[in-house]
Amino acid sequence: MLTRNHDHAPLDAIETASRDEITALQTERMRRTLGHAYANSSFYRAQFDAAGVHPDDFRTLNDLSKFPFTVKQDLRDNYPFGMFAVPREEIARLHASSGTTGKPTVVAYTKNDIDMWAQCVARSIRAAGGRPGDIVHVAYGYGLFTGGLGAHYGAEKLGCTVVPVSGGMTERQIMLIEDFKPRVIMVTPSYMLSILDSYRKAGLDPRASSLKVGIFGAEPWTNAMRTEIEEAFDMDAVDIFGLSEVIGPGVAQECVETKDGLHIWEDHFYPEVIDPATGEVLPEGEEGELVFTSLTKEAFPIIRYRTRDLTRLLPGTARSMRRMEKVTGRSDDMIILRGVNVFPTQIEEQILKCAALAPHYEIVLSRQGRMDTMTVRCECKGDAEAGARDSAARELVHHVKSVIGVSTLVEIVETGSIARSEGKAKRVRDERPAR
Repeated sequence: MLTRNHDHAPLDAIETASRDEITALQTERMRRTLGHAYANSSFYRAQFDAAGVHPDDFRTLNDLSKFPFTVKQDLRDNYPFGMFAVPREEIARLHASSGTTGKPTVVAYTKNDIDMWAQCVARSIRAAGGRPGDIVHVAYGYGLFTGGLGAHYGAEKLGCTVVPVSGGMTERQIMLIEDFKPRVIMVTPSYMLSILDSYRKAGLDPRASSLKVGIFGAEPWTNAMRTEIEEAFDMDAVDIFGLSEVIGPGVAQECVETKDGLHIWEDHFYPEVIDPATGEVLPEGEEGELVFTSLTKEAFPIIRYRTRDLTRLLPGTARSMRRMEKVTGRSDDMIILRGVNVFPTQIEEQILKCAALAPHYEIVLSRQGRMDTMTVRCECKGDAEAGARDSAARELVHHVKSVIGVSTLVEIVETGSIARSEGKAKRVRDERPAR
């Protein structure tokens, strides 16, 4: 394992605080957050009242289990600004992610929220091995997606030089890496493998590149993939975790010293793990669904948000704060494809827009070389001519790309060849080999 020097950019005091100190801070901030949400968010006031709880009922962290969960559908039902707890004029930025009904889920930030977010990402980059003065190549997507700007502001906060490349145009990515010589890259792990392939195709030695730290997130990846990237580039590859509903990247970060799971920045985000079926809070060390409550957010406090990610909580190692194990799966049917969240229902909506297509479909996930691919297998209505099939396939490809934001292959199959189900249809067939 490579190691980094630690001669500057000292740790925040809270990173090495005692558990008693962390618990005391969390309790104080939780009380303030519940009060802020109840007083200023009509959604949370109604939720708490319906559950028969009041912020005054919170005295210790164990009392949080009395409060109701928040789920993604709540954000969709309150589109666009119904979840927020500050006047619209105090919102400095809006981000959004795709939703299953064509409407995105919207999140908001005050100036203080953006500063806090940047601090969390800066802390994450430092924990990954980045240092002030490093050049950071940001190849996460910019725009409504939180990845690019989240990484960007955090790197600047740490005192780094930021190269805001965004995603795509792999040959240009390599040219800028070779010319600008960044020490740190922030990108999805699957795209890093694509960069690796392009390095080799161009006859370049990836181990001779300037890259020494890779901070990879936005999709699940394995330790086997970590080993491959580290050996190929002679670099440290570490995991970053976040989701837009909680804030974006920088909720938790793997530390370069140990690479043994992601330390959660517990001074800003309070984690729970629950039984997905019953909602019961599970003891530390048991696998279940990850739930987060924000402790310092102003514009959009989030209370007991069900992430649907499956993991377990573990004691801290490199930091005092608890760790979460790498996410092992999900408790719903969401697909993560090249960093984009896709639900089968989103695909179904686009199929239904195509007059020539029947509402019977299957999504097949596979891997071509380094990149995950998605093929939508569906049927035409009746016995369509070959030209009509080709036209329907092109139409569906266009709809999926323009609405959901991912490229897909479409295969039109014979009528009746998609399996029918009398119960819950199995829409996804995952043929990707384990990395």
